[in-house]
Amino acid sequence: MKKVILSVFVVGALLATSCKNTKEEAKDAATDAVEAVENATEEATDAATKAVEETKEATEEAVESVKSAIEGIEIPQFEDPKVGEYLQTYSQYAKDYIEAKGDVVKNTELAKKGVELAAKAKEIAANLDEEATKKFNSVMAAIQSKMAPAQ
Repeated sequence: MKKVILSVFVVGALLATSCKNTKEEAKDAATDAVEAVENATEEATDAATKAVEETKEATEEAVESVKSAIEGIEIPQFEDPKVGEYLQTYSQYAKDYIEAKGDVVKNTELAKKGVELAAKAKEIAANLDEEATKKFNSVMAAIQSKMAPAQ
């Protein structure tokens, strides 16, 4: 009987001691978890900030890339991005035309592209308001004036 009582006390003492250690380990684990969450939050914030900065830089580069393929001509911003894309395409066509020294007959691809772009210009101009039409025509005139010496 003494052995049973002694065994119960030993087991009880072990359980009581291990419960205290478990509580301390739980506190340590909770502290570690909080630190891990704080670190993850900080890393996520840093990553988000970096992504925003990269997006801002990419946007600035895109705005700068609205310069035409022809030196000295800049394409203004339009509400419809298709207008800017068209003017960019037309300026590249004009550059190719100038490099061909105006001999469109020898370059059939250039002639076909010129006809397509002329038709598309009419479509785009028809969908613009008065102010946008003025800007569009101004840029087109500037590009065509650069093309004139090549003829």
